[in-house]
Amino acid sequence: MTAPSVGGSRVDFDPFGTAALRAAVLDSWAGSPTRFREDANAEEDLRLGGYADAWFVELAQNAADAARSARVAGRLRVDLVDGELRVANTGTALDAAGVAALASLRASAKRDDPGAVGRFGVGFAAVLAVSDAPRVVSSAGGVAFSAARTAEAVAALPGPAAELARRDEPPVLRLVWPVDEEPPAGFDTEVRLPPRPGVDVNALLAQARDNASDLLLALPDLAEIAVGDHVVARVDGPVPGEVTIGSRRWLLARRSGTLAAADAHSQATEERERRDWSVCWALPLTADGAPDPLGEDVLHAPTAAAERLALPARLIATVPLEPDRRRARSGPATDRVLAGAAEAYLDLVREVPAAQRLALVPEPGFPRSELHGRLRDLLLDALRTAAWLPGATGVELVPGRAEWLDLPGVDLPDAPLPALLAEAGFDRLLGSMSAGPVSRSVRAPTALAELGVHRLTATELVTRLFGVERPPSWWRALYAELAPLAEIVPGLVDELRALPVPLADGRVAAGPATVLLPPEQAAEAGPTGAVGRIAALALPGLHVAHAAAVHPLLTRLGAAEADPAGLLEHPALAEAVERSVDDAEAGLDTTALAEAVLELVAEVGAVPAGLAALALPDREGRPARADELMLPDAALRPLLAADVPLDVLDPEFAARVPRSALTAVGVVDGFAVLVDEEPVAPDHDLDDEERWWDSLDTPPARLVAVRDLDLVDDDAWPAALALLGAERETRAALMAPGSYTAWWLARHARIGGRRPAHWRLPTAHDLAPLYGPPPWPEGSPADVDEAVLTVIGVRADLTISDSAVAADLLARLVDPARHPDAALVADAHEALAEAVATGRVNSADIDMPEQVRALDGSIADVDVAMVLDAPWLAAVLPAGELVTGGDPVALAELLDLPVASEIVAADVEGPGRPVRWAAIGEVVVACHTLGVPVPRGELSVHDELWVAVRRPLTGRFSVLSWRDASGRWHATDPLRALLGLLTEDDALG
Repeated sequence: MTAPSVGGSRVDFDPFGTAALRAAVLDSWAGSPTRFREDANAEEDLRLGGYADAWFVELAQNAADAARSARVAGRLRVDLVDGELRVANTGTALDAAGVAALASLRASAKRDDPGAVGRFGVGFAAVLAVSDAPRVVSSAGGVAFSAARTAEAVAALPGPAAELARRDEPPVLRLVWPVDEEPPAGFDTEVRLPPRPGVDVNALLAQARDNASDLLLALPDLAEIAVGDHVVARVDGPVPGEVTIGSRRWLLARRSGTLAAADAHSQATEERERRDWSVCWALPLTADGAPDPLGEDVLHAPTAAAERLALPARLIATVPLEPDRRRARSGPATDRVLAGAAEAYLDLVREVPAAQRLALVPEPGFPRSELHGRLRDLLLDALRTAAWLPGATGVELVPGRAEWLDLPGVDLPDAPLPALLAEAGFDRLLGSMSAGPVSRSVRAPTALAELGVHRLTATELVTRLFGVERPPSWWRALYAELAPLAEIVPGLVDELRALPVPLADGRVAAGPATVLLPPEQAAEAGPTGAVGRIAALALPGLHVAHAAAVHPLLTRLGAAEADPAGLLEHPALAEAVERSVDDAEAGLDTTALAEAVLELVAEVGAVPAGLAALALPDREGRPARADELMLPDAALRPLLAADVPLDVLDPEFAARVPRSALTAVGVVDGFAVLVDEEPVAPDHDLDDEERWWDSLDTPPARLVAVRDLDLVDDDAWPAALALLGAERETRAALMAPGSYTAWWLARHARIGGRRPAHWRLPTAHDLAPLYGPPPWPEGSPADVDEAVLTVIGVRADLTISDSAVAADLLARLVDPARHPDAALVADAHEALAEAVATGRVNSADIDMPEQVRALDGSIADVDVAMVLDAPWLAAVLPAGELVTGGDPVALAELLDLPVASEIVAADVEGPGRPVRWAAIGEVVVACHTLGVPVPRGELSVHDELWVAVRRPLTGRFSVLSWRDASGRWHATDPLRALLGLLTEDDALG
């Protein structure tokens, strides 16, 4: 017959002696209310602090310990039944020692089990965050805890009751009652948690589902966790050393050992007998078994603590923890476990395929915690001193003795370059490292640097290749591997420019830029023709590559094909040409060089400018530069001055060589044209070039100029101009905008001993009173067209280009033998004034004549002359003293003359009749005809207008119009006044 029960338990059912436990606790509280307060504080700290969110982890650890104790594969099930959160597990059932441990603080029943996870006797307190009435039922019996029943029991104790009145609840886990309930079938124990008000049980189930996989990894005694219908299992494999949890594969590496007695004594008392330690590294793998390194993580001891880590693999280790199981405890025991972890990590690295090991190098950066910093340093120290990196020769290398080639793709599987270099003695070079997900990423160079692996740059590689003795075919294979990298690696082309190249004569050249590549058909017999003759000269620096080593990369790095054009551009040939005159003068025979070069030039046509230094014989047999010689029948020869430093080329030599080849290297025939597509400075050895350059507003974008104009004899310019205009290239250089050639001819060419601007075009008849046409000598060509004459400055009009032309025109104006009419004189003065106003002429640069050409055509002394700046003043001044034309202010400045308005002083006699401008019909008609507005205001109309002049002479003058000192106009003829008014407005702008 079953006995009566109280609160779900039979009255006589107490298999674990809970009554005695309760009595002992209540006696201690009654005897010492402070003890009640201490127990309440301790439990509150655990409930609100370190264990608040760890309910599932702690119950999983208890389940793992129970499975371990029973030596069964642990299974854990979490479910929601009748509103309660229930956590069932297999393994050893609850016993009296376990109940006593549950009902006490910091007194674990598992301290003598070296493999147990729980160590402090406080883990079960984590359930208080979920429930204030937890029950534990098992096949051996059950117990219950209750905040309500504890408060009821404490009410009879005055001191504890008073303390409880100040609190939210009593310590729940100190008083325990028996409960007569059975665990579910197939399980040995179940924890039942009626949730506290406000607890979201669905969120707790989701938390359990999220943590299930990690707990199976951390607790090897558990094989399966089921949360509702979600089941996660742990199975070994698929290969030895791995486990699969759910769909995730993990590679494991373990080490274990025993603490020395002294190290164990540094532990808390509850842990001193547990001297065995163990570590396990768990590396996540992809579905195909490649490393899939972790990022942010925490220490697992064995379940998650609060120590932040950021390592490629998870550490699950018996690191001593503080009582709240959140932080690692420092001391000798921790040091020994971490040292074992470093040794186990090296085991883990070696279990990974060699090409993927770089993924396991810890990342640098600010440590996530003090433990992370210590552990990362230990791991790096272990990795730096052990041989584990794959070498190109197949031997594993210690990082400090290894080197990695800093070029992309060389660590791909089966990449030929490392093995190729290993054949040449690079036996410390790393092999394939590209199968892992981090190789060749931004981590790889950083990881290798952390390990102390030497970085072999392309520059260092090139340097160390010197002295390597390998057949030409090996070199070609090397070039073939480097060629695609040169296309994608910025700057690599420059680093490879010193790459050694084996030569046909057995030597090795330092850099392809000094090498010529033989034609493909010359692989056996060698180059022939002009190329062969150049090669036969054995010029220093002229290198021909071995045909078996030739690869397109050499061309990319500066090697030139050994064809005529390439040879003519070769620096060694240019140097030989440059010193050829000195060599010939020293007694060396340079004929072979000259003939070989000219043969190449005949094939190519266009040649480098430096070939002008080629030594050729003059008619006396003396060596001279090509550009200091002229052909025996040169078109320019009869035009040159007697002292021109040009000798005649040896006629016999000239007869053996094509004329085009000789002129191409600079031997003078006609005028030569220089072309520079991108000139940057006046450095073309042109006569007076700097002054021309300075005269330009902006530097020329392109320069086309005729050379050697300064060599023409002054008396030969008519023929020279005809030659310049007749040749297409020289004419184009002459006619180009901003032409140097036109600029130079305008200043230095002489026609009849004068500059071109001294003359007018034959068709410019209007200028005849001031300028004459060019005086072509008897027998000179008459076909110099006016376009050529115009561009070099022969006058088509009165335009003033500079001060010298202005001074020439002023002199012509006062030449008594010349008789220009008033209009031409005014035009000339206008041109002079405009040149001053625009800044082309500075009056200070001109020696002014003592006379000027006056309005009436006479020549006046500057002492009496003045510039007419107001037309009406001409009525009271002598025409023989007036100068007019253009801007009166600029003209007065140029001629250093006063203006008439500053000289004349006069008064109008009589006021006249005031009449509005708009009232005068002829004024209105004239304004409309001219398209100007009718003036505002009025003028004074006189029947006769007289002015009394006080200066520069005295007397009365009858005039048609006049503006008085106040600015008022007087007139007998209003149209005359209108004309003066309009002129005045123009002058005022």
